[in-house]
Amino acid sequence: MMNITKLIRPFFIPRQKAIASYALHAEAIQMNVLRNLIKQASATEWGLKYDYKHMKEYADFKRIPVQTYEEIKEYVDRMRHGEKDILWPGQVSWYAKSSGTTNDKSKFIPVSKEGLQKVHYAGGRDSVALYLQNNPDSRLFSGKALILGGSHAPNYNLKHSLVGDLSAILIENINPVVNLIRVPKKEIALLSDFEEKMEKIARIAMNQNITNISGVPSWMLAVIKRVMELKGTDNLAEVWPNLEIFFHGGVAFTPYREQYQQSIRSSNMHYMETYNASEGFFGIQNDPTDPSMLLMIDYDVFYEFIPMDEFDTPDPQIVPLWEVELNKNYAMVISTSCGLWRYIIGDTVKFTSKNPYKFIITGRTKHFINAFGEELMVDNAEKGLECACKATGAQVAEYTAAPVFMGADAKCRHQWMIEFAVQPDSVDYFAEVLDKSLQEINSDYEAKRHKNITLQPLEIVVARPDLFHDWLKGKGKLGGQHKVPRLSNNRDYIDELISLNR
Repeated sequence: MMNITKLIRPFFIPRQKAIASYALHAEAIQMNVLRNLIKQASATEWGLKYDYKHMKEYADFKRIPVQTYEEIKEYVDRMRHGEKDILWPGQVSWYAKSSGTTNDKSKFIPVSKEGLQKVHYAGGRDSVALYLQNNPDSRLFSGKALILGGSHAPNYNLKHSLVGDLSAILIENINPVVNLIRVPKKEIALLSDFEEKMEKIARIAMNQNITNISGVPSWMLAVIKRVMELKGTDNLAEVWPNLEIFFHGGVAFTPYREQYQQSIRSSNMHYMETYNASEGFFGIQNDPTDPSMLLMIDYDVFYEFIPMDEFDTPDPQIVPLWEVELNKNYAMVISTSCGLWRYIIGDTVKFTSKNPYKFIITGRTKHFINAFGEELMVDNAEKGLECACKATGAQVAEYTAAPVFMGADAKCRHQWMIEFAVQPDSVDYFAEVLDKSLQEINSDYEAKRHKNITLQPLEIVVARPDLFHDWLKGKGKLGGQHKVPRLSNNRDYIDELISLNR
């Protein structure tokens, strides 16, 4: 049978070459992006306010204050009601509804036509380009793509204006040619009831020749488990023998890796992490042996970074990409063709390389535990859990953790709620390994654990099966881009979960 992928492969060569130039010309590429963004927005209300017309250098741009969603909310509300030329030229019709976690307050991130093409879809195309570069024998295009998406709804009463999960906006506007090689059909992909959607997708997809899958690991796992159940097998490779790649993003893959490797027992299977958020598509894992992702610097995104040790200070230092330091924790700040200007997206990253710029996501500016000076980040938690799973043969399905403040005996500790896919023989031993690993990974945590003076050994509460699913369902947050908050500085989430854990 002819390998159609070989015929399509040459179309990706120009992009592969452009991406290779990242290593040599990062500053020039980024400055070019910034100048283009400023030029396009100079006649908008925002551009007039900050005198974009006379901006020449990065130093001029730095005069704009950094923004959180609260600061731009008023502008976005006006845009959602149909006002034009506010943060970006013309009328912006699509809004990605993002809560990131389970916060009740949603953010509505504008998605312009330019942002859709030059940020979001660019990331999808480049993921394929880099995958084909690494896999010369790929037959990716010989079958179909299973793409999981969320749902959308009309935005107020405006014609053709939508609000919903970013994935749903992407599916809604996708090139019709792509629809020929993807499942499920649009009307099923965009169903709002996740459980109904999952069942329909599983029944349609199980009889297709699926070569690649894309989506959030937690929700994709639910779909493939249902496919295996319907087909009466415990190995997905028997259902889809030509499956070769999972493009994943949205949540860290580490807790799910083992479950995927057990569910898809094929030597031909690859995994590729992407960093695609409601606010933009920022990174792609270009080397399968390196967990770091390549920062995509020639999209319509200009990057800046705030060192996390200055994040909460009144006047933090903000640096452009070419001034970042390796192995330092930064909050990411972006300016994009969706009309976000010096916008703090809430993710934290650490650079592992500068030629080209590669990074790992370390967590969220709000999702960490620093109740006692321990500065525990999500990245630490993932690594610690990985060590504990290796040592005990356990598998973690979902988790969250929070501090326990001083009780009657004046003892503080961390409490972890963990739902196991495979339970360890001894939960106590799992807790012990996790605790020791966190001390090795994080010196602040180690100092606070020293002789149990500040922090006692951590405690694990074993969650009943489907606890996290039921909790998200109770909040109307199944599927799409909804995530479980991994670490929290307060007990709001964990106390709700404990009360359901009966």
